[in-house]
Amino acid sequence: MDWDPRDPEVLGDQIHAYDGMRVSCPVAHSDYLGWSVFRHEDVVAVVTDHDTFSSAVSRFPAVPNGYDPPQHGPYRAITDRYFTHEHMAAFEPACRAVARELIDGIPRGVTVEFISEFALNYALKVQSAWLGWPEHTEAALRHWTASNHRATLARDREQLDAVATEFDTTMRSVLDDRRARQRTGAPAASTVDIITELLHETVDGVPLRDEEIVSILRNWTVGELGTMSASVGILVAYLAEHPIVQEDLRHRLAPLPAAIDEILRIHAPLVANRRVATRDVELGGRTISAGDRVTVIWASANRDEAVFGDPDEYQPERNAESNLLYGRGIHDCPGAPLARLQLRVVLEELLASTSAIELAEGGASDFASYPASGFRTLPLRFN
Repeated sequence: MDWDPRDPEVLGDQIHAYDGMRVSCPVAHSDYLGWSVFRHEDVVAVVTDHDTFSSAVSRFPAVPNGYDPPQHGPYRAITDRYFTHEHMAAFEPACRAVARELIDGIPRGVTVEFISEFALNYALKVQSAWLGWPEHTEAALRHWTASNHRATLARDREQLDAVATEFDTTMRSVLDDRRARQRTGAPAASTVDIITELLHETVDGVPLRDEEIVSILRNWTVGELGTMSASVGILVAYLAEHPIVQEDLRHRLAPLPAAIDEILRIHAPLVANRRVATRDVELGGRTISAGDRVTVIWASANRDEAVFGDPDEYQPERNAESNLLYGRGIHDCPGAPLARLQLRVVLEELLASTSAIELAEGGASDFASYPASGFRTLPLRFN
């Protein structure tokens, strides 16, 4: 092995550990992740070469980004329809209502553990609102997310399968409920009913199979909740640590979208994605064999000195074009418009309802460990 991704020193501060790997061993092998790719140039090469690096890495359907061309295109076209400008504009009032309700509940002038008391709750509630799911699903989503995290870190195949099966069983019961409502003419459980819309989607005239719909819903829920809560924590922590940036954005909201992307470039909310080599290939001076696992480390590539200079320097306009926050190429994040909306709205509301966001005196934040990013705990004060 060239390195151990689960070494306590790596897990204690992933971002800076990856900085070191990018310099010392930019294409590195480990038993845990296979080949890890750390440089911006190499990551872009991997994710845009679909012939050499396949996205079909899971034993379960992963719609659409677990499919390669030409299968990928028709499925990506389906998911893209749910993230249009019109859909986002229609959802914004509900998203803002969730943000305002939670922000109103933040006590002022005392220490708040921001991750558990706000960031995760916001991710759960806003995603449930978008999908039109009832409140009782939040506990199940919280459980699935935590269980999936633990099983992924441990590489516990049996537990990963159990988590996937539990999610699939619940989602299939939801699909059966929607079909029953359609047959009987009963009203939908919510005015927003994306699941019923998915039941009517087709590829080449053939309706989506249940396992394909479940895969889409898995990506939109368990697959996104951890990233969204991590993003909210990273953003608010950065503003607390950089009061000049915080004050500038509080009084000038127009630069906020670019600022969000740049802060999440500096500290990535999503650590990595997987590929598998389809043929022997040389990358970064290393020989990768057909069938080898390849892990692209977004959290390193987006801090590459060769592209961004000082990776911690805050330069939203300069760095925007090279920012890999939402990926690159045909497999870039389908849900990027929704994520950008959710993050913009929550920061607009936080900045409008506070005069200062500060790190709590004496409070100790600690970093989340792989496969999560961001913070495990984050004590803050709001005034």
